[in-house]
Amino acid sequence: MTYRLRNGFDHRKVHMAVVVQQMVFPQAAGVLFTADPVTSNRKVATVEASFGLGESLVSGLVNADVYKVRDGEVVAKAVAIKRRAIHASPAGGTQEQAIEPAQQEQPALTDAQVARLVQLGRRIEAHFGCPQDIEWCLVDDGFQVVQSRPITTLFPIPETDDRENHVYVSVGHQQIMTDPMKPLGLSFWQLTTPRPMAEAGGRLFVDVTQGLASPASRAGLLEVLGRSDPLIGDALRTILERDGFIRSLPDEAPAWVPPGGGAPVPIETDPAIVAELIGRSEASITALKRDIQGKSGSALLDFIVADIQELKRILFDPRNLQVIMAGMEATRWLNEQLQAWLGEKNAADTLTQSVPHNVTSEMGLALLDVADVIRPHPEVVAFLQHVEDESFLDELVKLAGGREARDAILAWLDKYGMRCVGEIDITRPRWSERPTTLLPLILANIKNFEPGAGERRFEQGRQEAGRKEQELLERLRALPDGERKAEETKRMIDRVRTFAGYREHPKYGMVSRYFVYKQALLDEAERLMQAHVLREKEDIFYLTFQELRDVVRANQVDDQLIGQRKDAFRSYQALTPPRVLTSDGEAIAGAYRRDDVPGGALVGLAVSAGIIEGRARVIHDMTEADLEPGDILVTAHTDPSWSPLFVAISGLVTEVGGLMTHGAVIAREYGLPAVVGVEHATQLIHDGQRIRVNGTDGYIEIL
Repeated sequence: MTYRLRNGFDHRKVHMAVVVQQMVFPQAAGVLFTADPVTSNRKVATVEASFGLGESLVSGLVNADVYKVRDGEVVAKAVAIKRRAIHASPAGGTQEQAIEPAQQEQPALTDAQVARLVQLGRRIEAHFGCPQDIEWCLVDDGFQVVQSRPITTLFPIPETDDRENHVYVSVGHQQIMTDPMKPLGLSFWQLTTPRPMAEAGGRLFVDVTQGLASPASRAGLLEVLGRSDPLIGDALRTILERDGFIRSLPDEAPAWVPPGGGAPVPIETDPAIVAELIGRSEASITALKRDIQGKSGSALLDFIVADIQELKRILFDPRNLQVIMAGMEATRWLNEQLQAWLGEKNAADTLTQSVPHNVTSEMGLALLDVADVIRPHPEVVAFLQHVEDESFLDELVKLAGGREARDAILAWLDKYGMRCVGEIDITRPRWSERPTTLLPLILANIKNFEPGAGERRFEQGRQEAGRKEQELLERLRALPDGERKAEETKRMIDRVRTFAGYREHPKYGMVSRYFVYKQALLDEAERLMQAHVLREKEDIFYLTFQELRDVVRANQVDDQLIGQRKDAFRSYQALTPPRVLTSDGEAIAGAYRRDDVPGGALVGLAVSAGIIEGRARVIHDMTEADLEPGDILVTAHTDPSWSPLFVAISGLVTEVGGLMTHGAVIAREYGLPAVVGVEHATQLIHDGQRIRVNGTDGYIEIL
């Protein structure tokens, strides 16, 4: 029953069966995986074998011989010492027997038998259409198959129209959202992105094969991806070290260009540029909300297609990239030069606290202001502690102080309600659609903070950045050629504080636009439901955008397709996407390859300087967070929706992330020591453990 519940099987559609098989007395038995169960490589089969019945292997009585087979040849072999075996008894039952010493180190199968077994497994795999987990017996040099079932843990491979080798990099690890996306969400992201993306397992991947193949582009690609996520960089280098997997292109091939264009032209350090870009984005969204009103049917979907071009024009405007790159380059310059001149590590982390125009960090501080409005009204606080219905805002006005509380929440939602966990997927429920998800955060802020905490927090960060600036400039002036160094540093500090905050705004603008599209599409789905075309409004989430256009035109939908998509999405939720995937299906795991950390420490990427000790809170769902000041948040990944939690924590550890991803940016803004990209952090760190986070050198110690 547990298996059926986990995998979405209907209990009423499951039937019992009796398997009738001929009993055999095998010389050897074991398991054949037609895809490598460790790496997921579809071209490598793995055979595990032991003497006698497979029961000795399954029960753990013996270690199995392990064979790896590729293209019909055994490419790796490990023969175990097998001291005991279980054999079938002619009278019935089984019996455990000792193996003769001379036979204990003998392989259970010859290489020829292994190759023949794998050939049989490939035929079974072809019959069922997917990789198989096969139990087998060897009887008189013939193989008997006991059972075969699909391997359900393999991550799917993106489909291609050629037989060439390909290397894919996960988009979700760059966007800090590795959950599966529904088809409508995938297609909206593909409509928005400037580059083609491959789809597999409800996730998106970028094919970087050409970039790796060309010497002209390889170095730039490895530098950009490796700096963002060292595990991705190391995985790509691992592939490049393999002879023949990627065919090298001539040196004259074009250099790799990052999405959105090549290196931007430098700009002046002028705050008016940022204000103008933000104003233009806000004006465009206001126009969208006005112009989309009253549109329905095919006209609505045609309008959205046209407006996505406006979204792309704003997102990939060269000035957008100029501002973002100016902030990143100034950060890099400060960190490199101040370490070289003063031995100061990651100085920019403190210098970028409380920068202006960071819409994501402002969101967390603004929720503290909402708590300030509600805190003086105990009746409202008591009411919010027991709310379950999404219509609670209408009930608030009946309470003393309820109108003020409602207005404060609505004002916050008006600015930030288009956001949510996994916000790059347009199908995810937004805070405006489910405001109850905010209540635990608001109530925690009421409990844990004094009035005015939001303003004090911002001012504290601003002053700390100012003190750090003065300290660094004074130290620089004392050096040889110190006035020049101080002048250059001051210029870069002004530049990073002018431009760094804008890094969060383009995504905010994109998500704001997505929410306008979504509201209009759900209205259209309501019309289709009333016309008995759809069974549920949310069925449109399981269609691509083009399929939805076809449904709107024809007033007809394929219910079977939607059912299949729902089943597929449920299966994708159980899968963990790899950072790097090959066309062989192999998930390439990178490593940090560092020897400068304490023994037993968990290694990651340092993204926000400082060292902090505290209680680890391992949280998988932000709505279930129960944080107290001083806690260290440990989670799989954080997108902008998690930033309201950051006001209550003292440090951050995530399994996924990079130097310029949202969690890292906000951690620096709030002055929180942070380490990201820590493999399996939520499993290796237990909730409640005391840990030390070293955000300067990039590791965690469990105390």
